[in-house]
Amino acid sequence: MHFAAPWFLLGLPVVGVSFWWRRRAHGAPASVRHSDLTGTRLEQPGLRVRAFRSLPVVRAVALGLLVIALARPQQERGLAHIETEGIDIVLVLDASGSMSTRDFDTGDRLTVAKSVVDKFVRGLHNDRVGLVVFAGRAFTQCPLTLDYGILLGLLDQIHQNMIEDGTAIGMAISAALNRLRQSDSKSRIMVLLTDGENNRGEIDPVSAARAAEALGVRIYAVGVGNPQGTPVPAGRSWATGRTQYAYGPDGKLLLSRLDEKTLQEVARLSGGRYFNASDEHTLQNIYDSIWKLEKSQFEVKAYQRFSELFGYLLWPGLGLLLLETVLSATWLRKMP
Repeated sequence: MHFAAPWFLLGLPVVGVSFWWRRRAHGAPASVRHSDLTGTRLEQPGLRVRAFRSLPVVRAVALGLLVIALARPQQERGLAHIETEGIDIVLVLDASGSMSTRDFDTGDRLTVAKSVVDKFVRGLHNDRVGLVVFAGRAFTQCPLTLDYGILLGLLDQIHQNMIEDGTAIGMAISAALNRLRQSDSKSRIMVLLTDGENNRGEIDPVSAARAAEALGVRIYAVGVGNPQGTPVPAGRSWATGRTQYAYGPDGKLLLSRLDEKTLQEVARLSGGRYFNASDEHTLQNIYDSIWKLEKSQFEVKAYQRFSELFGYLLWPGLGLLLLETVLSATWLRKMP
């Protein structure tokens, strides 16, 4: 139990002091000097006298009940109803061949990215999340949903070579926008993770970012790899077990270069931020930071239902006050 207006309780000391002062000022009974008390033995006071003496107590109790009632005592009614401002999130994941590069301590880029995304999704509450996968083209692996179990199952099914190779970043952003454009959520974001530069698709990343800006969708771009380029894996040799790398038609080693400049521009245009992930720990921190940035913009509203208890004190207090007033004016009236 608690009080909605506890400052009214300051009236209780006032009632107590008033009662004490009244008893002190009027408590001494009248007396008569007499040389012999034998013939004037005092009898026990009757009911009317005792009732009259109790009137100040009745008034003090009545006023005390009214003061506590004004403080509005309340009792919690079960569980609190928590209402949060949900965020709609589309996770955009690069599944191109270069994501098989094993430059993370615990595995290749795609495996590590899937692990980090898995942890990210498991930390969500009341937020719809979707998943877009891209390489040479983009498609929706999972639409916006609150069923995180289904999404995590579909996340686990992502692998290299499930889409024709390439890096269609602009198409991936457009596919995510198609999922967010009908959303009525106050916060709509996409988290784009890629390790390459746009080389496929009819829409370039900057144009797609301008469309995101027009729709009020923020893009948080996460770059994996390095701008100097990383050899694109082409599988493992069955004889040596070593990683083999892809070569172009001109016989040159194919490199996957991280286009940081474009990703920075994409994030800037949409009102988001760009991050570079050099290892798994950094990548995990990036997703955590993105979540904190979004959640800090919205205040969680909590509504707790209470039962008002002031009636249990108000009516008895008024009843006692009325009783004291009536008795003082009738049966217990003090004559001059």
